[in-house]
Amino acid sequence: MYPIVRREKLQDNIILMDIKAPRVAKECLPGQFIIAKTDEYGERIPLTICDYDREKETVTIVVQTIGAGTERMMALQEGDSLMDFVGPLGCPSEICLEENLEETRKKKIVFIGGGLGTAPVYPQVKWLHEHGIDADVIIGYRNKDLLFYEDEMRSVAGNLYVTTDDGSYGFHGNGCQQLQALVNEGKKYDLCVSIGPMIMMKFVCLLTRELQIPTVVSMNPIMVDGTGMCGACRLMVDGKVKFACVDGPEFDGHLVDFDQAMKRMQQYKTEEGRAKLAYEEGDTHHGGCGHCGGDK
Repeated sequence: MYPIVRREKLQDNIILMDIKAPRVAKECLPGQFIIAKTDEYGERIPLTICDYDREKETVTIVVQTIGAGTERMMALQEGDSLMDFVGPLGCPSEICLEENLEETRKKKIVFIGGGLGTAPVYPQVKWLHEHGIDADVIIGYRNKDLLFYEDEMRSVAGNLYVTTDDGSYGFHGNGCQQLQALVNEGKKYDLCVSIGPMIMMKFVCLLTRELQIPTVVSMNPIMVDGTGMCGACRLMVDGKVKFACVDGPEFDGHLVDFDQAMKRMQQYKTEEGRAKLAYEEGDTHHGGCGHCGGDK
C-alpha cells in the first residue's frame, strides 16, 4: 500500500497528493509518469509525476476529476492509501538528463502549460533551475479562479507569464498569443515545450512551426497497462506508429498527427461517461440507457 502523506485542494475538481513511494521517488525523473489504482475495484489511472522528494521518499501527483476512477481517487484523504503505485514509467524529458546538460545550457527554452498541464511543466522547470538554467514559462487558464501553481512556478522560472482567456488576470489571451507577443517584442527561443490539452498543443505546434521553433509535446492519451502491450495510447508520429507509454510521453510536436490522436481519444468518452454516472449514482443508478446491464 502507498499512503497519502499530504492532500491539498487546488481547485474544486483538482487535488494535489504526496504519495509515500520510496522506490519510485528514488528513480523518477521529470517527464515520467506513474499508474495508480485506488483499490481492487478501481481503474489503473496514468498520472504525470509533478514533483518528487528523494529524502522524504514521496512523489507528487495532481488529480483532476474526469471519470469514475479519478472520482474514487479524489475521495481519498490524507492517511488513506493507494493500492497500486507503479513507476516510474515512460521516458524522462531529454532536457532533464545529466548527459544532455551541456547541450541544454546552450538553449533558450520556453514552456507553455495549459490548465492541468501546468503541473507536469513544474518538475522540468525546477530541474533546470537547480542546474543553473532559467527557462521562460507561459501558463494559461480560462480565468483567474482556475489559476494554481503560480507561486511554485514563479520561484523556479526565469520569467513567468500568466494568461487568462477572459483577461481576468495577467495577459488577456492564450499561450499562443502570449508567445507571439513575446516574439514580436524580440524574444528568441531555441526550444518550446508544451504540455496541456491536446487541442492546445496542436495550435502551439502550428505557431511554432511558423516561427521555426523546435517543439516538444507531452502526449497524454488514454493509457491502460503503461508498458506498450495494450495499444490504447497508440499515436502516429512522422507517419510511424508510436506508443506514448513506452516511446514517450514526449515527442517532436511538429511530427505528431494531432487530428488522428484527438479522433482516437473520442472513442473512449461514451464508455467513461457511463462508468462515471454509474459510480456517482451508486445503488440508485437506473441503467435505463440500455448499456448498463439493464433497468433496475
